[in-house]
Amino acid sequence: MLNIKLNERAFQTEEGTTLFGLRDRTKPDADILILNGAAMSEDAPLSDGDEVSLITRGEMPSADELEVLMAARHTPGVHAKLKTATVGIAGLGGLGSAIAVALARVGVGKLIVADFDVVEPSNLNRQQYFVDQIGLLKTDALVSNLRKINPYVEVEAHAVKLTSDDMVSLFEDVDVMIEAFDRADQKAMLLQAFTSARPDVPFIGASGMAGFASGETIGIKKMGKNIYIVGDLETGAEPGCGLMAPRVGIAAHMQANLALRLLVD
Repeated sequence: MLNIKLNERAFQTEEGTTLFGLRDRTKPDADILILNGAAMSEDAPLSDGDEVSLITRGEMPSADELEVLMAARHTPGVHAKLKTATVGIAGLGGLGSAIAVALARVGVGKLIVADFDVVEPSNLNRQQYFVDQIGLLKTDALVSNLRKINPYVEVEAHAVKLTSDDMVSLFEDVDVMIEAFDRADQKAMLLQAFTSARPDVPFIGASGMAGFASGETIGIKKMGKNIYIVGDLETGAEPGCGLMAPRVGIAAHMQANLALRLLVD
C-alpha cells in the first residue's frame, strides 16, 4: 500500500495507483489536480509520501476544506510549519500591508501587526487598501481584508504609535520580526529596541525602495547574526522620487519571502 496525503489528510491506496485513477475513484468531478504542489494536466504514477489535492473548479468548499485547499499549491511540508508560526509586522503601509497579505496567503498561523494611522487617498497607489476604506484605521481595514483572504490566520492588531518602551512587549512572542516603517528614525528605533531585547529572533528591516529604478538593485543584506535589511540601502523618497507600488512591492515581497524561508528552514 502507498501512504499519501489526499487534500492534506492521510490516505492509503494500492501500489500502482495513478493520479487520474485516484481522481476517478475519490472525486471524479475534480478538474484541478495538484501533485506535490504542481498543477498536473497529464496522468502520473503515485509514490509513497506524495501529496495530492483534488479540486472542482467553482465549487465552494466547506470551512474545513478551505484551509486545506488554500495550501494545495505550497511546497509539501511547508503548511504544517507555518501554521504554528507567529510573525510581527510594525507599520502597515506599502510594505507592511503587502507583507501581511503575502503571509496570510501562505498560511502563517498568527500575525501581530501595529500601526496608528488611517487609510487616506495617497495610500492607494501602493498599499493594500480600497477606496471605501478611506478614513478607517489601517489596523481595522487590514484585518477586514485579511479575513476575506484567509479566515484561518489569527491577526492581533494594535492601533498604537509604537515607542521603544512598548515595542518589545507587543512583539514578545514572535518567531520573526518585520520592520515596515516609512521614517528612518522609526526604523532605527525599532531595530535598536527589538534586537537589544530579542537578539535570538530574526529581524527583517527595509531601506531604499523609492522610485522606479531597476528592481534588480533591491537585495538582502545580512547585518549581523539575525539582522537582515531589504532594499538598495540608498533610494529614499524625496521630491522627484516618490513611492510607487511596483518597487515597494518588490521589497515587501522579498521581506515576506525571507520570513517564509526563515520559518521553514
